[in-house]
Amino acid sequence: MIYSASIIRVDTYLYVMNICVVFHLQGVFPVSFVHVKEVVIEKRGDEEVVISAEMPLVKEVTTTLREWGSIWKQLFVTNKQGRVKQVQRLMWELMEWRSQLLSGTLPTDEFKELKQKVTSKIDYGNKILELDQVVRDEDGNILDPEQASVISLFRAHEEATAKINERIKEEQSNIQSDHSGVSARIQSSPTHSLYVFVRNFVCRIGEDSELFMSLYDPIKQAIISENYLVRWGSKGFPIEIEMLNNLKVVFTDLGNKDLSREKIFLICQIVRVGRMDLKDSNNKKCTQGLRRPFGVAVMDITDIIKGKIECDEEKQFFIPFFPYVLFSLFLIISENIHISLWVTMKALVGDIVQIRKEYPHLVDRSTVVARKLGFPEIIMPGDVRNDIYLTLQSGDFDKYNKTTQKNMEVIMCVCDEEGKVIQNSICLGAGDKAVSEYRSVIYYQIKQPRWMETFKVSVPLEEMHRIHLRFMFKHRPSQESKDRSEKNFAMAFVRLMKDDGTVLQDGLHDLLVFKGDSKRMEDVNSYLNLPSTRHHHSDLSRDSFSISTLVCSTKLTQNVGLLGLLKWRTRPEMLRENLEKLKLIDGEEVVKFLQDTLDALFNIMMEHSQTDDYDILVFDALIYIIGLIADRKFQHFNTVLEAYIKQHFTNIGESRPSIHFPTHLLHFGNVTESVFYCHFVPSSLCACGVVSTDCRDVLLPMMLRELSGLLSSMADWPHDERRNSLELLNNILEVLGRDNVVRHTATKHTHTHWLCSKYHSRVVACMTAILSQMDDRHYATYIETFTGASDLVDFLMESFLLFKDLIGKHVYPSDWMEMIMVQNRVFLRAINTYADTMNQKFLNNDDFEVQLWNNYFHLAVAFITQESLQLQHFSPTKRNKILAKYGDMRRLIGFSIRDIWYKLGIHKICFIPGMVGPILEMTLIPEEELRRATIPIFFDMITCEHEHFGNFNKFENEIILKLDHEVEGGGGDERYMQLLETILLECTSQKHTLRSQVQHFVSLVKGLLIRLLDYRTVMSDDSRNNRMSCTVNLLNFYKDINREGMYIRYLYKLRDLHLEGENYTEAAYTLLLHSRLLKWSDDMCSPQFEFHGSQSQRQLKETLYDTIIDYFDKGKVCIVVLFVTIHSNASSVFRFVFLPSLQEKQAKFYENIMKILRPKPDYFAVGYYGQGYPLFLRNKVFIHRGKEYERREDFQNQVMSQFPSSVRLNTTTMPGEDIKNSPLQYIQCFTVQPVLEIPHRLKSKPVPDQIINFYKSNYVQRFHYSRPVRKGPVDSNNEFASMWIERTTFTTVYKLPGILRWFEATDMKHTTLSPLENAIETMESTNEKILTMINQYQADWTLPINPLSMLLNGIVDPAVMGGFAKYEKAFFTDEYTQQHKEDEDKLLRLKDLIAWQIPLLGGGIVIHGKRVTDVLRPFHERMEECFKQLKKKVEKEHGVRELVRTTGLHYEVNYLIWSRGSPLVPAPWYALFVSRLFPFPHFRGQSVGLQPRSTLTGNQYQM
Repeated sequence: MIYSASIIRVDTYLYVMNICVVFHLQGVFPVSFVHVKEVVIEKRGDEEVVISAEMPLVKEVTTTLREWGSIWKQLFVTNKQGRVKQVQRLMWELMEWRSQLLSGTLPTDEFKELKQKVTSKIDYGNKILELDQVVRDEDGNILDPEQASVISLFRAHEEATAKINERIKEEQSNIQSDHSGVSARIQSSPTHSLYVFVRNFVCRIGEDSELFMSLYDPIKQAIISENYLVRWGSKGFPIEIEMLNNLKVVFTDLGNKDLSREKIFLICQIVRVGRMDLKDSNNKKCTQGLRRPFGVAVMDITDIIKGKIECDEEKQFFIPFFPYVLFSLFLIISENIHISLWVTMKALVGDIVQIRKEYPHLVDRSTVVARKLGFPEIIMPGDVRNDIYLTLQSGDFDKYNKTTQKNMEVIMCVCDEEGKVIQNSICLGAGDKAVSEYRSVIYYQIKQPRWMETFKVSVPLEEMHRIHLRFMFKHRPSQESKDRSEKNFAMAFVRLMKDDGTVLQDGLHDLLVFKGDSKRMEDVNSYLNLPSTRHHHSDLSRDSFSISTLVCSTKLTQNVGLLGLLKWRTRPEMLRENLEKLKLIDGEEVVKFLQDTLDALFNIMMEHSQTDDYDILVFDALIYIIGLIADRKFQHFNTVLEAYIKQHFTNIGESRPSIHFPTHLLHFGNVTESVFYCHFVPSSLCACGVVSTDCRDVLLPMMLRELSGLLSSMADWPHDERRNSLELLNNILEVLGRDNVVRHTATKHTHTHWLCSKYHSRVVACMTAILSQMDDRHYATYIETFTGASDLVDFLMESFLLFKDLIGKHVYPSDWMEMIMVQNRVFLRAINTYADTMNQKFLNNDDFEVQLWNNYFHLAVAFITQESLQLQHFSPTKRNKILAKYGDMRRLIGFSIRDIWYKLGIHKICFIPGMVGPILEMTLIPEEELRRATIPIFFDMITCEHEHFGNFNKFENEIILKLDHEVEGGGGDERYMQLLETILLECTSQKHTLRSQVQHFVSLVKGLLIRLLDYRTVMSDDSRNNRMSCTVNLLNFYKDINREGMYIRYLYKLRDLHLEGENYTEAAYTLLLHSRLLKWSDDMCSPQFEFHGSQSQRQLKETLYDTIIDYFDKGKVCIVVLFVTIHSNASSVFRFVFLPSLQEKQAKFYENIMKILRPKPDYFAVGYYGQGYPLFLRNKVFIHRGKEYERREDFQNQVMSQFPSSVRLNTTTMPGEDIKNSPLQYIQCFTVQPVLEIPHRLKSKPVPDQIINFYKSNYVQRFHYSRPVRKGPVDSNNEFASMWIERTTFTTVYKLPGILRWFEATDMKHTTLSPLENAIETMESTNEKILTMINQYQADWTLPINPLSMLLNGIVDPAVMGGFAKYEKAFFTDEYTQQHKEDEDKLLRLKDLIAWQIPLLGGGIVIHGKRVTDVLRPFHERMEECFKQLKKKVEKEHGVRELVRTTGLHYEVNYLIWSRGSPLVPAPWYALFVSRLFPFPHFRGQSVGLQPRSTLTGNQYQM
């Protein structure tokens, strides 16, 4: 198939734009792998941008899941199981919700709720994963920084942070484990609602009934909301049949205080309407229409309304029923319940307007609204209420001449002052029609009925002063015939308004009960002038009646002073007094009537604008009111105030007369007064910006002048006042930042010094907002306001220092990515603008300011290297997002630095070497074009310094010093090393005179970079050995190039690594290198790392030696020469005070050497083969010094654990080129034997065995690995005749132990030992082993005898190997002598070794006989018998060797040691060993030496 296709990649999608198919064939892509995406093409300038047509939220979820997925994998690899499960759960939820979003079947309200949950979950997940915070608008959409002002963006970050922190607290406290997103949303809103849908009511009452549903607080025993009334018919259906399946109510106006209640119940009181008693069967004779209590249904809805349980509108709840029991006020549970109430509930967020918009399928215009009893926490503008909630509390009525108590019914109506009943003024419950008369529930023959029935009275505001409530009391018999004759026997009343114009006070009212003729009681003239409550009259009546009222009115107040202010026109002479009394009114009453109070104050201001009689009082009143709102107690009224400002101050020029602000009063001494500005002036500025600039030209300068004075002393203010002042500035800047506000060029120059101990994020946001609103004209005009060059220089320098400080101090949290990037963009524009100014004014020779340019360069480098711009550290998602919105700001300022540098001309030398480090830091940024543009600056610096001084030593020293710090900190890579070499060498083509010097410099820097990159790579590795190796490579490099400071720096890093691994010996050798750099002089030395303070070189050297000795002691290594050196130095300068402690430590050290057992470490050869290893290991062999008692298997496993992918080589031969060139990793490990090298100072001297043993495994540089091989014919009876030895000798670069536990083997030699040479070595080793063990048993009689027994018996009675008799059969034959005439000397050597073994064995048997126990005596006798036979045989064949006693302590020995390649030479140190077969005093001052004399048996030596 031939085809052409255009594929465009957008974000993470491939879009196939067009496909041209020539002929059809199956193939290309599987259908399941291809998914067509709808796209939208947007034009942005001249470019067309392809954007996915998917829902933005779906795209965000997709991007989030991809980003979380990569992090989730990393968490799994690092074995963070708890976080892995948490992220997995979050991702599953997001994937499920994404499917729901893509389905497109969700109703509007469910979609909004799901959107809220999704965004909440994303924000929470980003926080716990330490990703960037996503700022959103009120609808949950991602806020675009391009469309929002800086202040708006800052506030959005603050709000998002607060929400996320609250969410995290919920998670930690397990408040909401499954549906915390719902709970978080509920708690973040000031207004809440509860949706209730009555699904069914099943009750066999047989009469009509009334269902009163409300919210109830069982702790306070108080009703919270209005009643929702459902009238249910006797046939089991609503009386209004059209309401079937539409019985919905929303309980609204609930606030956060209501949600904080301990318990909230949903109750449904059931009142039946019909006969007095259901048992009455004759309906015609019974009184009908009586309201009788029947029961109540109760359910605890605390978790539902608080959002802890998420409910959908389909889930039904069964509410249990509790019936009333006759003649009882208590509730009991019936055992046989025939009543059930089924409802659906859902907690909603917002007021009625908001939930109608967000949940249209739940709440529509037909849904009943039941408001809260009382005001909501926020009374919004336009919410006009004039409701009085009245509750019939209780009564006490005497039966008088009756035999039984009365069945009391209360009849209430609303009447005017003429007695006329106000129609439809009483509402029994929400959802019911208003009625003109209320009849209470009737309790059968109860003396003290407690009704507790609440209903609402609503009357027009203008009729309130004429209204009163009239209560009529009537006895209702059960029989209809008796009921007809009953009249009202008593009445009570209460006025709604007092004489002073205030409304009836909230609370309980005990009313007077009047008795009389029924007709007369309905005449208002007979009672209206009488007192209505017992409080005003002492009543002797035995009857009582009490009610309680709650006034919810935004127009009627219960405070006389506030009423006088609201109706100030009626009594203008009281205006001043009322204004002064305003501050004495309770704050709750004031904020309740906030709108009317503000209207009154502004009306007073406008109507008295020609005079200033009331200006101060009105202004003080405004300050007081807004100060109330600033209080935390009334903080929710901020929205009311903002709505009021928006409603009344947006069209000042069109519909309202201009407000005269008392500008001569707008200066204040505390920020409490500044709250006025925070709320009113910014909105006024906005309004002025829309209509005209006249009022803004008046207000803005005045505001800035006052604000300048406030900010200058801000550091001395309390925290709240500082916050208010900054909030004021934020508000002004936010208004001025809107698109519809016209900004003029600044014409005045003012200075404001903000004295803050630290930069506040709000202050920085303000500054950023100011700079963001400035265009080129603003900058130019502002620069021109500086009259002198010095003032401008000071301003620029202060600005640069301020920017640099802000960039380095992380003003905002690290996850505020959008805010940080906006700030960077604004700062970059300001820096470039200031740089242009400097180019114009301060680049000439006469005006050149070195410090100013220096500050600029350091600021620019600090900007370009700040953490928030290092895109290489970010995830691909974040990196692409930043590049798309802001571009790579590093390139922009980097190119500016380059251009400005080349403009400096002759002034460049002023910045060398000071700018070498900053420029280096900039070139290390991994951005190819930036590196290519800035690396040539180095060559320019080299050229500049060379022209002035003839060399560029300063540049070289600085680049080496800074390169070390920068690469260790993470800068640089191999690509940088290549670019640096290539570019600098290319630059030398134009400067032939510098070519050789630059080439040397490049070679030096390249070598340093290779080592530094290796060092940085392994510093994060678990392998301490690799870290040590790279550290040694670096310190050797610095030693070679004579950089003593850097050399010492890495010495101490190596020392620290050794101490971590308890390698005390190596730590001591490391410090020893530092001590060798110091002299025994009193010259002062610079402080080196941990040795602070002023010290002479002598003092520092002594301190180092003291530490070294301690380390050697811990490492069980004897260093006698140190004591000799220190002792001689102390004696030469007469520091006798220092000598006693030194000699005590020296004596202790000698004692430890002789008495403490120091185990010999094993040595291992490790080869690293293959190209998979780093350069410092690749195809190299190292000799490692093992730890005490460390087995080869354990050591090998430890080495291989550092390279998990390595393959072990089981052979010990050198691998071939195929292994060395393989991309894999191979490890070869085997044990090697150290070669003893006696120090020259100990040769020909009597040295204790402990010291000789020490040198066998210490201070060694050569190591043997021997491998037996068979050559020629093999004699099965004597394998020694054909056993050859292939030996590899490894020579390390340094002796072990040293500053490392391993060194590279730089030389490897391969040799072969003949069977005869192998026999000689074996005999030498055996004799030495016998001698060593004899010395040990001579020195310590507590040692167990078993090792000596086994050694001696294995030689004198060889049951398996045959002993040296095998050598005699193999080599001491005529055939061998004839065939190997060249081995004549070697044969003599072997015979001599065999002969000398006899006296050694004899000495051992003597010691064994003295130490053997009675149990082993037979064994010893058997061994003595074998020895006698062996001695007789050897002396007969090879001669006699004997120890000749010349004095009590000295013995003569005839002993020769053969050395391959050398003639027979005497071995005096071996003679010393033999001479100590028996004890003699050591180090007692007598002269001990060797004296040769000639005998028949050969050379002899005596002590």
